[in-house]
Amino acid sequence: MFYITTAIDYTNGAPHIGHAYEKVLADVITRYRRLAGEEAYYLTGVDQHGQKVQQTAEKEGVNPATFAQRNTKKFIKLWEKLGVDYDGWAETVDPRHKACVQNILTRLHDEGQIYKKQYKGFYSVRQEQFLTDKERDEHGNFGPEWGEVEERDEENYYFKLSEHADWLRSYVESHDDFVIPGFRTPEVLNAIDRAADTDLCISRPKERLRWGIELPFDTDYVTYVWFDALINYISFAGYLADDDSGLPDFDSLWPANIHVLGKDILVPSHSIYWPAMLHAIGFSDEQMPSLLVHGWWNIKGEKMSKSIGNVIDPDALAEQFGPETLRYYLVRDITTGKDADFDADRLVMLYNTELANDLGNLCNRALNMSKRFLGGTMQVSTSDDEDASALRQSLSDATNAYQKAMAKYDTAAALRALNAHVSFCNGFAERNRPWELAKDDDQKEKLASVLYHMIESCAHISVLLSPVTPGACTKIQNQLRMPGLSETTIPELQWGLIPDGHEIGKPKPVFPRIQIEE
Repeated sequence: MFYITTAIDYTNGAPHIGHAYEKVLADVITRYRRLAGEEAYYLTGVDQHGQKVQQTAEKEGVNPATFAQRNTKKFIKLWEKLGVDYDGWAETVDPRHKACVQNILTRLHDEGQIYKKQYKGFYSVRQEQFLTDKERDEHGNFGPEWGEVEERDEENYYFKLSEHADWLRSYVESHDDFVIPGFRTPEVLNAIDRAADTDLCISRPKERLRWGIELPFDTDYVTYVWFDALINYISFAGYLADDDSGLPDFDSLWPANIHVLGKDILVPSHSIYWPAMLHAIGFSDEQMPSLLVHGWWNIKGEKMSKSIGNVIDPDALAEQFGPETLRYYLVRDITTGKDADFDADRLVMLYNTELANDLGNLCNRALNMSKRFLGGTMQVSTSDDEDASALRQSLSDATNAYQKAMAKYDTAAALRALNAHVSFCNGFAERNRPWELAKDDDQKEKLASVLYHMIESCAHISVLLSPVTPGACTKIQNQLRMPGLSETTIPELQWGLIPDGHEIGKPKPVFPRIQIEE
């Protein structure tokens, strides 16, 4: 079973383009794994606890639970609109999650991994964590990434994070697949050095925060939001769950093949806290997950920010351009792991060029000419004509390149590979000119072969592109009168998907051009 999760979204705000990219990326990966013939399980959800949720709810005069649930609905509606088809949904207010968190807290406390102490120091309100001098810059200041920083003196519970630092460094150094892409590994190793002599505060006194999971061994405290939220990856996978919980069988899912997350929460939460927590609970090296870290969508090189006012609303984009147009752009115009600039003009250009002009044109002309010149009845062809052989080789090369790219989670490279074959097919049509062949009775066999190669390519592309634009690919398959292609896996993707004597349907544009009014 391929188990994929995304970082759960904090319900203090509304979903933005970064959230949408992460969920669509995970959805595309999940669909691809199934296309490759694997079983796959996709978990996503929302993080509903924490100080910021409580503070915002208080400002609005509502209960934190009401506020969190209201924002949760925004995320759910957007994922439905974008066709994000998850198998498991995590909400940190779920009593099954609460029971798992409290069970783990009790165990770690009983084993001496959690202790209580007085601490006076600086606290980041934005990140909801205590800071040390290692977080100061060369001028002795806490950087803007920490937001408002307050000095606090209070008693709290701490997890012995420092006891796991040596193990964690050794693990990261010996496992190249822990952080993907690998160029982010040095950042993790540097963070381990900073955490080597620091323990993690995992509680907040109720006198300043009541919205969280209560510590089972001290009801005057609630759990630090990160210690709570990270556990969703195992709690909703069935860890320590009752048989009648409705959750999956944990042993069939874990370890997670990948956690998909943004680079801003790689350190310290996912690469330091999380593996150290798992190690303390008793998970082996073989049970550690891999982290697939994606970059940010920026605007003209600048990070999107509410304060700047450049945040992109994915719901509005989906309304304007269509959900599948947005899905295609999000996984086409960014290299997984790196940053990219969001550009609505490029969204339109890529859609119009690669889908409307290239693939849409190929499907329309292949179906239209097959109807006009062959009565819609296809004849299987494996012609030894040099150009036809080259087309079959192009399809094979594109399929192989697509698979290699998807295995590396490089969706942009995978889509470029498919588009390369589509371009070859359109060039094949221009070189062979079936509209001219149709005028010569002596060229009927070649005409049938040329059109079969074009139609067969449309069938293959409709299967390979389906993880990204499932709705559009279903339309292509219906026009081919091959609805069964939706069940085809890559191992079954051989030349001859269209059987001899098969009758295709009428073409109808699947990718109408986007027209932008000046």
